[in-house]
Parts: sequence; C-alpha cells; structure tokens
Amino acid sequence: MKAIKWLDEHFEELLLAVFLVLIACVSMIQVICRQTPIPPLTWAEEFCRFMWIMSVFISLPYTIRKGNMLRVSVLLDLMPQVVRKVINLVVDAIVTASMALLTYHCIFVFTKIVSSGELSPAMRWPMSSIYVVMLIGFALAVLRGVQMLIIHAMHFNERELSTIEQTMADAAEEAAAGKKAEGGEN
Repeated sequence: MKAIKWLDEHFEELLLAVFLVLIACVSMIQVICRQTPIPPLTWAEEFCRFMWIMSVFISLPYTIRKGNMLRVSVLLDLMPQVVRKVINLVVDAIVTASMALLTYHCIFVFTKIVSSGELSPAMRWPMSSIYVVMLIGFALAVLRGVQMLIIHAMHFNERELSTIEQTMADAAEEAAAGKKAEGGEN
C-alpha cells in the first residue's frame, strides 16, 4: 500500500526528474566535447529535445494532480465556499473531458506514426517511442483528472483554504520539515 501511495504522489515527479537529469548530463557532456578535441556528439541536441518533449507531456498529469494548473484563484477566493467547490468540480470535468478528447485523437496520430516506421534523423530512434509518451501523458492526465474530480467531490463539504491561507500553510509545513531535517543532521 505504501508503494501505491508513493506512486500516486511521486510517479510523474520521478519521470520528470529523470528527464531533467538526462538533459543536464547530455548537455554537459556536449559542452565538454565542444571545448576539447573530443568530437561532439551528433545526437545530443535531438536527445535533449526529445527529453524536453517527454517532460512536457508528463507534466500534464503532474500539474493536474498537484492542482498547479493556471487559474485566477483571487476571483475564487472572493466567492462563497459552495460556489468555489462547484467551480472546482466543473473545471475538473472540463479538464478531464479535454484530456480524454486529446487522448482519443492521439491514438490515431500514434497509430499513423507506428505504421509509417519513421525514424528520428540523428539517433535513428523510432518516432513512435516519442509519440507514445504523448499518448501516455494524455491518458495519465485523464486518470488524474478523474482522480481530482473524485477528491473534490469527496471533500465537497469541507472548508477550502483561500490562496493566502494555503500559501501560509505550505510555508509552515516547509519550515517544519526544514527544522526536522536540521535537527536530524546534528
């Protein structure tokens, strides 16, 4: 059960961190190669571009799950609790439906790419290996959208913190975690 909870909270974060580390390492190697007599890597730029594209599509479900999607929360803070809760549910439904539509159309794009057998120019990777991440990102976004819809529905009667209250609570939590980590080092 702990593993499932950890995956629920950190799956996308793990993938995003791996992509970022790979981009940083390959870019650093490429810079070093350019400053030395070692021949530069012909595939480094394409590899980093693909990792960046993958991180964009994996960040979709991450932002949905963490509630970090772009929104004007100041307007929500001015509304009564019930209206805020209803708006959250409507937004969750719209996001989930949008991601489901994108997933549906992505299946056709992915199928065409697979049947074409197209390869990337520098690394000779099948382009389907890049497009599958797009499909996975949209499908995970649908799952996260449904998850957030359920979470918001289950907590409909609970008071929701305003933006400033949530910011202060997050800051207090980070400060407590910092003190705990500081105390554990001594």
